[in-house]
This record gives sequence, structure tokens and C-alpha cells, in this order.
Amino acid sequence: MAGKLDLISKCIRTFPDFPTKGIPFKDIFPVLKDPKALAAVTDLFEEHARRAYPQVDLIVGLDARGFLFGPLLAQRLGVGFAPIRKKGKLPGPTLSVAYSLEYAKAEAEMQEDAVSAGQKVLIVDDLLATGGTLYAACELIKQQKAEVLGCLVVVELKYLNGSEKLQSTPVFSLIQY
Repeated sequence: MAGKLDLISKCIRTFPDFPTKGIPFKDIFPVLKDPKALAAVTDLFEEHARRAYPQVDLIVGLDARGFLFGPLLAQRLGVGFAPIRKKGKLPGPTLSVAYSLEYAKAEAEMQEDAVSAGQKVLIVDDLLATGGTLYAACELIKQQKAEVLGCLVVVELKYLNGSEKLQSTPVFSLIQY
């Protein structure tokens, strides 16, 4: 595991003052460029999900980088994938939740039929900062009477205390800053 984490960590770049002054942006795109690093992320997520959540029914990925890791994990686990997107990007009837980011306000939405009542869901995203986006995702899934088993992220910015906003929802992060 340590070798895989080191490989992933070496691929993550920091861009200061992006998208606004004072924000140190963690860029995970080099992970996608390196097939071994991408496989390491998927391997570690899969190992954790199989060990901690063998009952998972569905992977939900957050717009947009959760769409990069979520389907890979879903395929490995043999379960479906559903997206949560920014408001106005999905056709048909949707549910939405407003939330705050570390530098803006936003609204997330999901198609009404994306998750079924009683399903056991894991949420995947690239980064946990203040917890607003993941909290909104948890709320959308709960609105559909499904169970959020946990959240999986590549990077967690521990100094922003985002996991506290998620209360009792477990967070599994590969790299922490």
C-alpha cells in the first residue's frame, strides 16, 4: 500500500491562488496521465470497498472528477454508477441541494431515478476540502431513501475539517494534506 500511496502522492501538484487568491489547488490530473498511478487509486479504492463495504450496491461520482474514478471502481466491484452534477446539467426530473464551497456557492443535482430506496451507496470524488460538496451528495442520496455507506476521496485537506461536516459518514482518503 505504501508504494501505491507514494506513487499517487508524487503525481499530485499544487497550484497556489487557484481558482482564487489564497486557495492552494491540488491537481490530480497527472494521476490520470500515469497508468500506474491511476491503477493504484483504483486498486486502493477497490481494496477498501471490498473490505469495509461488501454490501455496496451503487457508486455515485461527483461532478466532474468523481466521474473519472467512480466508474472504474464500479466496474471493478460489479455495481452500477450514477452521477451527481452541477445544477442544470441533467435531463429529466431531478432533485437538488444547495451548498457552499471553500470559495463559492453551488447547487448539486441528481436524476430522481438514479438511486433506489434502500440501495447502499459509496460516494467517490477527487478531493475533500470543506465538505460542502460531499455533504450535498449525502443529502441527495438520503432524499431518495438510500443509505450512504461512506465517501472515498483521493485527496483530503485535513486543515479545512471537511470530514466534520459529514458527521457520522466515514471518509476514506488516500492522501492527506
